[in-house]
Amino acid sequence: MEKKRCGWVSGEEQRHISEKSLRYHDTRWCKPEHRDQELFAMLVLEGMQAGVSWDIILRKEDNFRKAFDGFDPQIVADYDGAKIGELMQDAGIIRNRRKIEAAVTNARAFLKVQEEFGSFDRYVWGFTDGKIIDHHLFDMRDMPAKDELSERISGDLKKRGFKFVGPVIIYSYLQGIGVINDHWEYCEYR
Repeated sequence: MEKKRCGWVSGEEQRHISEKSLRYHDTRWCKPEHRDQELFAMLVLEGMQAGVSWDIILRKEDNFRKAFDGFDPQIVADYDGAKIGELMQDAGIIRNRRKIEAAVTNARAFLKVQEEFGSFDRYVWGFTDGKIIDHHLFDMRDMPAKDELSERISGDLKKRGFKFVGPVIIYSYLQGIGVINDHWEYCEYR
């Protein structure tokens, strides 16, 4: 018998969801992530997602990981114009110059946060004192696009020089790294 999933990946909607999206829902979405390199990866991927579907990002995720040197912020922070030009030619990723440049800017800002707080994990999870915010949703209409927490974190990230970190992107990011659990109440992957 098939396990129950959130409504956005089950029933009628499931026909339009890729296998990668189902796997992401089941194993990563709203699951606590504490590895700094993966926190950086998700920040870049969420920024790349602006204006396109998450399903497209997940289909291209392996390409992104290869193109961006495994999302090692130390390496990405050193990208120069030649590397950005190379990435602009890579059909396996989203070729948006502003988003690619933002990834480099964000890597530099990410390293500064690590230096200040000891880890990015300590910084981002510090907004909730390490606690998961569980919304106990029952329906897609209950899920906000942003909230007070994502607005606060977005504002702080922007002050620190991050780009493509508006409150809607950051809300999705917080779901992606498990700070926010928006799995529906009946979902067996909560």
